[in-house]
Amino acid sequence: MSIARSINAVRALKSSSSKLALPKRNLATPVNTNLYTPVLPAKIPAVLHLKSGQSYHGENFGSENSKFGETVFSTSITSYTDSMTDPSYLGQILVFTSPMIGNYGVPSNASPPGFPGIPYLESEKIQCTGVVVSDVALKYSHYKAVESLHEWCKRYDVPGITGVDTRAITSLLRDQGTTLGRLAVGDESLKPAPSAGEFWDPSAENLVAQASTKQPYVLNPEGKGPKIALLDFGTKANILRSLVKRGAVVTVLPWDYDFNSIRDQFDGLFLSNGPGDPKQIMETALRVRETIDQWDKPIFGICMGHQVLGLAAGLEAYRMTFGNRGHNQPVLALASSGSINAGRVYVTSQNHQYALKLTEDFPEGWAPFFINCNDSSVEGIISTPESGKRVWGVQFHPESAGGPLDTIEMFTDFVNECQFGRSGGSNMIAGEVKIGGSDAKAAAEISASA
Repeated sequence: MSIARSINAVRALKSSSSKLALPKRNLATPVNTNLYTPVLPAKIPAVLHLKSGQSYHGENFGSENSKFGETVFSTSITSYTDSMTDPSYLGQILVFTSPMIGNYGVPSNASPPGFPGIPYLESEKIQCTGVVVSDVALKYSHYKAVESLHEWCKRYDVPGITGVDTRAITSLLRDQGTTLGRLAVGDESLKPAPSAGEFWDPSAENLVAQASTKQPYVLNPEGKGPKIALLDFGTKANILRSLVKRGAVVTVLPWDYDFNSIRDQFDGLFLSNGPGDPKQIMETALRVRETIDQWDKPIFGICMGHQVLGLAAGLEAYRMTFGNRGHNQPVLALASSGSINAGRVYVTSQNHQYALKLTEDFPEGWAPFFINCNDSSVEGIISTPESGKRVWGVQFHPESAGGPLDTIEMFTDFVNECQFGRSGGSNMIAGEVKIGGSDAKAAAEISASA
C-alpha cells in the first residue's frame, strides 16, 4: 500500500470513529448517592479531653452529642467500617493513625448473598463511642458506597472530631497507655475539661453482656457440616461467615448460657471475641473449665474467647499498657497444629486491651501456642497431646476483616476436627509442641530484640 493510500485510510478511520457513540464510562460510586451533593457537617467546634490532662481541638462530624469513653488507637490503614462495627471497640473512642478516613464511604450493611442473618460489616451498628481522625473525607468514591462517614456516624449518634494531630495523640497513648476521654461537641467544647471523677470507665462494666445476643439463634440450619455452638461475647460477623462458609450449622448462644446442659447436642464449641475485661465474666470461665474437664470434643477460642480459655486453664489475665489494635501484628508459632507450623511468623489482625500472662510453668496439660514478636505477650494457648484434649485459643483474629489472612485456615482445621475428629480426618491436634513455658519466655525475648 502506498503512503498516500495509508494516509487516506487513517483519515477515513478517524472520520468514522468520530461518529461512533462510545460507551460512557461507569462511575466508581453509583449516581444515586450524595457524592456530588454531599451532606456536609456544620462548622461546629469539638475537643477531645483526656483524663491525663491534654486537650485536642478540631471540628465535629457525625453526631453533635458529646460522649465519654476509653481513648485507644488503631494502626490499621484500611477497613475503617469493619473496625468501627467490631463489638470489641464497644465503649471506646477510636483514634485512627491513618491520616485520611472516609474516602471510600460506607457500604450497605445488608446480609451478603449466601449468608442470611449475618450483616455485611462486623455487626449491625457502629460499636465505638467516638471517632478521632486527622482528616475526614466528606466526598467519597466506591462502587458499594451508599453514604459518607459523616452521615453514617450521625445516623448512629457517634460523634467524630477531625483536624487534630493524631500522631501526637498516638505517641501520648503509647507512652502513658490508653486513657479515659471525652469527645465534647459544640457548646460543650467551650466548657472546662471534666474533672478526674467525671470520666466514665467502660472496663468497670460487663461490656460482654451488652454486646452479646440476648436470645439463641441458628445460622445455616440446613448445613451438611458439624453442629457448632458459639458462645457470643460480642462476635464479629466474619467469624460467623467463616464457620458457615465451611458448612457448619452454627447455634449462637448468649454469653452466660449454660452450655454444659446441652453440650451433647454439638460437635464443637467456639468462644468468640468481645469487649472489656475477661474477669468480668469469670462465671463463664468457670463453666468453660467444667466443659474442658468433662467433654472430649473440640473447643476453639478467639480474642476474648482465648482469654476465657486461659482463665479456665488457670492462667492470669492482665491489662496491657496500650493493647494491640491493627492489622500488622507478627506472632511466632511455638507449636505445630493443623495448618500452623512451629517456628513460622504469621502476620495477624488484632484488637484487644487484655492478654494472658506468660509464666515459666504453664498449667499441666497446656502449652503456649503463639507469642507476639513485638511485645512478647501470649498470642495463643493449646492443649498438649498428653492431656487428651482438643482445645486451642488465639489472641488474634484468623478471620481478620480487615487484615491479613495468614491464619484463616485455622477455621478449616477446627471445622474438620469437629466433623471428623479422632477418626483420622483432621490433623489439628498438636502433633508437636516445640517449647514449653520457660523456653517460651526466652524465645519471646529473642523475637522482641530481633
